[in-house]
Amino acid sequence: MKSIAGWIGQVVSWLVIFAVLGVLAICVLVPRLGGGTPYTILTGSMASSYPPGTLVVVRPTPIDEIAIGDVITYQLEPGKPAVATHRVIGEKIADDGSTRLLTQGDDNSAPDLGSVRAEQIRGTLWYAAPYLGRANQLLDRSQHQAAVVAVGSGLVIYAAFMLVSAAVDVRRPAATERPKQDVAA
Repeated sequence: MKSIAGWIGQVVSWLVIFAVLGVLAICVLVPRLGGGTPYTILTGSMASSYPPGTLVVVRPTPIDEIAIGDVITYQLEPGKPAVATHRVIGEKIADDGSTRLLTQGDDNSAPDLGSVRAEQIRGTLWYAAPYLGRANQLLDRSQHQAAVVAVGSGLVIYAAFMLVSAAVDVRRPAATERPKQDVAA
């Protein structure tokens, strides 16, 4: 019975490790390696497609490569940190000849006021992960780096412990084995 409980404990431990690694990969590693930026959906304007708490990762995209129907993340005001993630519903040419995008949240009844200029665009949607935005929102950028190092170090230490434990168990003779005795006939 003890060995079954130990086996189940190891399986659960490895599943937790893989789950944590998966979350870290989705939230931090893949966006960083792929040139993307993670954002968290905070409002219900896109709830039918991306409910609040969804992690969206966007990649930088030139305005001339953005099509109607694409989901973009853009600054609400140029140079300000506040952003929105909405769908492109149209485009227009401004008086100065530049392209502007018209956007609307999937669950909003009217288009967004104003239009989006090229310098406001942070990128187009690369991928989204429901609920992971809440985890992403708990940490700021510097804390992301510290969390990656801490969790990565913890996983390496845990893996080393598991390997050493397994090696010690293999070398240790089973306590229930009895030495064989010669049987005289």
